[in-house]
Amino acid sequence: MAEILSSVVDAIGGTPLVRLDRLTAQAGVDGAILAKLEYLNPGFSKKDRAALGIIEEAEKSGAIKPGQTVVELTSGNMGTGLAIVCAVRGYPFVAVMSKGNSEERARMMTALGAEVILVDQLPGSVPGQVSGGDLALVEQAARAVTAERGAYRADQFHRDGNWLAHYHGTGPEIWDASHGAVDAFVDFIGSGGTYAGVARALKERNPLIKCFIVEPEGAAAAAGETITQPEHPIQGGGYAMPDLAFLTDAPVDGYLQVSGDEARETTRLLAHAEGIFAGFSSGANVAAALRLLRGDQAGKMIAVVICDSGLKYLSTDLWS
Repeated sequence: MAEILSSVVDAIGGTPLVRLDRLTAQAGVDGAILAKLEYLNPGFSKKDRAALGIIEEAEKSGAIKPGQTVVELTSGNMGTGLAIVCAVRGYPFVAVMSKGNSEERARMMTALGAEVILVDQLPGSVPGQVSGGDLALVEQAARAVTAERGAYRADQFHRDGNWLAHYHGTGPEIWDASHGAVDAFVDFIGSGGTYAGVARALKERNPLIKCFIVEPEGAAAAAGETITQPEHPIQGGGYAMPDLAFLTDAPVDGYLQVSGDEARETTRLLAHAEGIFAGFSSGANVAAALRLLRGDQAGKMIAVVICDSGLKYLSTDLWS
């Protein structure tokens, strides 16, 4: 039954799970892909869950004081989620982001009341392609701002509220909506929070479910591959960081690499075939799922996350 919510924060989570039967038919594969539509969260991305989880964790532990400024490094999605949660909970928010990310993200965070600090990329870096080196510069700036303002650092790469939001929310929601029929799960990693939370939740319910990490070709650090192309267009992840905290002891059945072109074309196919207007990383997830259905997961049911909205990439070549 519909109910009136006390704030937009209460609308985070509970997103639909949708079969991509038209897409799989066009691709000519045997099996099914279930897409968790996280772009229907209030901030148009899965990071709304992590933002709420981190702030609630800080409030419960007393790590954040009433009215204290919150600072976070972001590619835009986490910052948008934090801007929403902080606006409702009464915390000033400062987002620190690389200039390599799409400009829509900075505009959206500003509109939501955040202060946005943009950090230059490394010399020779390409706008729209944020490398691990670029992210390191953003991290330096975020630390400096946190110290200067006596702020609370949301630290999405280490705060347990990130992965726990998916462990308690996204994963169980996929299981319940599919009635436990999922055979595999794939996820393009940024902080690793979504992958770790969902994989743990699904494996606890059925250890036979296969869970795969997705990374960009040439930047597959988690898979132990040599980094040959740290710059790529799949924004929001693939930072070639080999020691992500949330992946420690997380169950992993395999690793898949997707090229920028493959992610781009699959994102467009997702829009044309299914009417799902998503971003690069969503295309990477679906491309990885299609590859599994062409291989040893043929005939199986694979769950993916639609990470964010295509509206955040109108200034990129995704929709040109």
